[in-house]
Amino acid sequence: MPRYGERLGYHYDPEGFGRFSERIAHTMGTAKFLVIQTVAVAAWIAWNALAPEGWRIDAFPFILLNLAFSTQAAYAAPLILLAETRQAERDREEAKEDRRRGAEVKADLDFLARELASLRIRVADSEDIARVEAKLDRLLMAIDDQAGSESTAR
Repeated sequence: MPRYGERLGYHYDPEGFGRFSERIAHTMGTAKFLVIQTVAVAAWIAWNALAPEGWRIDAFPFILLNLAFSTQAAYAAPLILLAETRQAERDREEAKEDRRRGAEVKADLDFLARELASLRIRVADSEDIARVEAKLDRLLMAIDDQAGSESTAR
């Protein structure tokens, strides 16, 4: 089945349009854009208020300017919403990846905790063995001393 628009002879790239909408939304959300737009509106009003009668494009109450703002708003709102939707999808994917990495880190930490506990047990056992060996050495020395004193006594 042909994709939407292919029957009419054009190809619609949703990813390309999404990138385009994000660039527009990013541009419209800057102070630079607001300053340029403010200067353009001030120039528009000044020209149409102060220019000679035949040179004015849009006389007061500036209906053409109002139409331009309405058109800008009509296109800006859906483009901004599309950009926000794409950002939300990226955020969801990033959160999913963060959860996956967190699970891996937790599994690694659990493994390390088990290994550390195992080492502690081994160290505790080796300390016990060392104490037992020291006691055995003292006992053997005591036995040797006792055997040596008995042989000298005979």
